[in-house]
Amino acid sequence: MMKEDEACMTNADAPYHAHIYCDDGERPAAIALRDAFGRDPAILFVGALTDGAAGPHPIAQYEVHFLASHRPAVVAAIEATGLRALVHPLTDDDLADHTSLAHWIGEPVELDVTVLDPPGVNQGIPRFGVSDF
Repeated sequence: MMKEDEACMTNADAPYHAHIYCDDGERPAAIALRDAFGRDPAILFVGALTDGAAGPHPIAQYEVHFLASHRPAVVAAIEATGLRALVHPLTDDDLADHTSLAHWIGEPVELDVTVLDPPGVNQGIPRFGVSDF
């Protein structure tokens, strides 16, 4: 039997998130990328840009939701901006999603992992009120 972390990397329909971070100087680039993602039919959800900490994310960020099949295009779009981002699958292990299963683009941001759900209790989608998968 395939473990869930392996399945999320081989299943084209597996749900993914990207968290795009910015400081004040990067804000225009982050907003431009957010607008571009909002026009992309492959992106299932584009979140609001927060001005500070939200969940485990200690600085301004927004998230986008997409399927694994679109991961290469999403990663390329983020990399082209020079912004920092955390790209991760959405499994039943919130901690692993944000750590061992995650891929950083640019300089990693130290997350507050104490607020993440324990393995087997990922409430990420219901917690944020969005059900797109």
